[in-house]
Amino acid sequence: MLVGHDIETHRSRLFGLAYRMLGSRQDAEDAVQEAFLRWYRTDTAEVRSAEAWLTTVLSRICVDRLRKAAAERDAYVGPWLPEPLVGEEAPPFRAAELASDLSTALLVVLEQLSPEERVAFLMHDVFDCGYPDIAGALGKSEMACRQLVHRARQRVRRDRPRFEVSPAAHQQLVMRYVEAVHERDAQRIAELLAPDAVLVSDGGGKVWAALRPVIGAQRIARLEVGVVGKLSGRLSFRIVAVNGKAGAIGFLDGRPYAATSFETDGERILSVLRVLNPQKLAGLAHLTRLETQ
Repeated sequence: MLVGHDIETHRSRLFGLAYRMLGSRQDAEDAVQEAFLRWYRTDTAEVRSAEAWLTTVLSRICVDRLRKAAAERDAYVGPWLPEPLVGEEAPPFRAAELASDLSTALLVVLEQLSPEERVAFLMHDVFDCGYPDIAGALGKSEMACRQLVHRARQRVRRDRPRFEVSPAAHQQLVMRYVEAVHERDAQRIAELLAPDAVLVSDGGGKVWAALRPVIGAQRIARLEVGVVGKLSGRLSFRIVAVNGKAGAIGFLDGRPYAATSFETDGERILSVLRVLNPQKLAGLAHLTRLETQ
């Protein structure tokens, strides 16, 4: 049996899996903690791989939580976006095409999958788990798990086109966009956006936010300028990593007000994904306006 110190080496990887499954930092931390508690309450003398055991147990916990959360998500006011991870870098085990992808856009697509599809896809395509482990986690046959992964993979590839964009090109676009928004320059904003770009804002019914996606460069530009105009003098920005890619934190009177992530093709911004729900921004309270743009 492994000692506690050795077990703790798995916590970061398990958190990464749980976060991608649940879309919430707090829920992910709770799920990981529950998996560890089950480990310590179990006779693990015959366990060959602590990591595989913990991954299987954690996946079962997340499937249960996803099923229970379904009704809450259906009743959610406006679009749902995952709780942002700010300042987080992608883990070092980024290898496969989608491996360790933290992007908000991917998590939004995963939200459209069934709990079983989501867990099977993440375990196999992102965390390189074998089908026997996936079958054990989901209580299904290996053949059924292969079908789940296949369906999920098709959905992800269909709904989330991918572009090879260098981090520098992505960050440059984000910086130019944030500067244009800060200066309320509608023309520059529109020029930086793809003609069919989309802006999605998640207020959760707790603050003002568009209840439907805003589509089109001109419409997004007008919205951005209008919001900044209403908050003139009170709003500032800081460029930070949001879910592993350059994004922005908006500060209202010095406090975190919005976390925005972007999808780009290296030349234009394709989507602006903004979390405004104060509950999802609670973990950003320590951030300051230093290095604002």
